[in-house]
Amino acid sequence: MCSIERLLSPLVTSRHHFQNRVVMAPMSRRRSPNGIPNASVPLYYAQRAGAGLIIAENSAVAGNGIGYLDAPGIYNEAQKAAWKRVVDEVHAYGGTIFIQLVHTGRIGHPMNNENNAALVAPSAVQAEGLMRTPGDIHLPMPVPEALTTAGVQALVNAHVQAAADAIALGFDGVEIHGAHGFLPDQFLHPQSNHRTDAYGGSIANRSRFLLEIVEGVVAAIGKKCTGVRLSPFAAINDLPPYAEELATHQYITDALVQLGILYIHLSSQPVNGTASITPAYIKEVRNRFSNLLILAGGYTATSAEAMLQAGLADMIAFGRPFIANPDLVERFRRNAPLTQGDPDTYYQGGDAGFVDYPVMEGIIGEW
Repeated sequence: MCSIERLLSPLVTSRHHFQNRVVMAPMSRRRSPNGIPNASVPLYYAQRAGAGLIIAENSAVAGNGIGYLDAPGIYNEAQKAAWKRVVDEVHAYGGTIFIQLVHTGRIGHPMNNENNAALVAPSAVQAEGLMRTPGDIHLPMPVPEALTTAGVQALVNAHVQAAADAIALGFDGVEIHGAHGFLPDQFLHPQSNHRTDAYGGSIANRSRFLLEIVEGVVAAIGKKCTGVRLSPFAAINDLPPYAEELATHQYITDALVQLGILYIHLSSQPVNGTASITPAYIKEVRNRFSNLLILAGGYTATSAEAMLQAGLADMIAFGRPFIANPDLVERFRRNAPLTQGDPDTYYQGGDAGFVDYPVMEGIIGEW
């Protein structure tokens, strides 16, 4: 009997057939000049089609929310045409693929945005840190422009349009990025949200932007194709812990229950050597949310199996192991050693460190 039989078992919903419970986490690989996934991106994802679910890297819904140099978008025709090639290639190899939709808000630099568009955010609160820009120059992230109420609604609509476009391209679903200190998370956090309109102040108001996106996406593509990623307590991208953080995420979770979305994807980050999301919090979300729960954050095949066997998750997401192990699922199946990745090529470069990692003989074939 396989010691990780649950992890390798199929998961079937009324809309999707996931061949196993291993998720390829969305990881920015930054091979998309001008926001257009380059010619090797279809191969990169097809090589990893053995995952039960691929969540393609965070892709900007608007030209002022790209954030990182050479990150992809899904808001113009060239970008969409490139993503169509990715979807077709993954499906040709039997894979299931969602795309993660993002607006990075105050995290980024105008030099990385389309037409040098200014950063926007809930409020004009600058994020600390440097951002890599063209020429490999690292510059401070500038003070963002505070969105007007109409501007907020325009970005809600941009997410909804991107979701509709993704389904039209053949993606099996979308994941809304509500985590990691990007725009929806900036609305949730009182340090970055000083608004006095309907999008600021109370927990309900600060949650409104994210939940309006989810509501709009569900209306456009259906709840069975909609997931949301959250990272409570992660203290990432210059957003420290805050007093109402637990209550805020309880409110969001309950709202997502009512919306009936396919999954919540919890992303745990190391904070002072400890996982940001505790087992107790995972149990709480599991008790509140009865649809699919995906967990991410340093899992091994063994620890993933334990969470699945305990009923605390339905799928487990793996990030960096998928970078250097396109055949990760089969390596899990055979209890084979994992290849170590090259951090220098995680977020920049060409094909080296992207599509040239070896697979075990007889797994995927010749690429």
